[in-house]
Amino acid sequence: MSLIGLEFETDTEIGIDTDTGFSADVAFTILSVRSFIAFFTFFGWTGVSVLGNEGSGVWAIGLGTVAGIMAMLLVGYIMYLFARLQDDGSVFNAYEAIDEIGTVYLRIPAMQQGMGKVQIKMQGSLKEVDAVTRDSELIPTGASVKVVDVIDEKILVVEAIDKYMKSGI
Repeated sequence: MSLIGLEFETDTEIGIDTDTGFSADVAFTILSVRSFIAFFTFFGWTGVSVLGNEGSGVWAIGLGTVAGIMAMLLVGYIMYLFARLQDDGSVFNAYEAIDEIGTVYLRIPAMQQGMGKVQIKMQGSLKEVDAVTRDSELIPTGASVKVVDVIDEKILVVEAIDKYMKSGI
């Protein structure tokens, strides 16, 4: 239809809410295209095998259905296990940043009078995190800082790195 200039769009949203102890991901993977392909493949080959060995049509349908359902469940379970291997990288543990060195991205006001932002390498990637300082001096953009504490599990408390250089730490 797009060759002659006609277009068709649709928007569908489906929600599943169950309380059976299984997650929605498990139910979704059991009813996936891969699972249906596995069902029909095993159903068909089992039926052909039974009929090829001079079995009846009832046995072919019965055993084919059982084999298809078992294949469907197996493929669904394997897809569930694959889904558990995914990692979105959004888990952020600010306590891992303590004693790390970072760079000020947005200036940090003095004496916790406001928040700035710090870029710090954590968990294999560069993170941009809110930060405050306890010092009486403002820390400008581009300055090096050391993380000394964490507030509310997500805000870093930093001090200017030159403070440590002067004291010999």
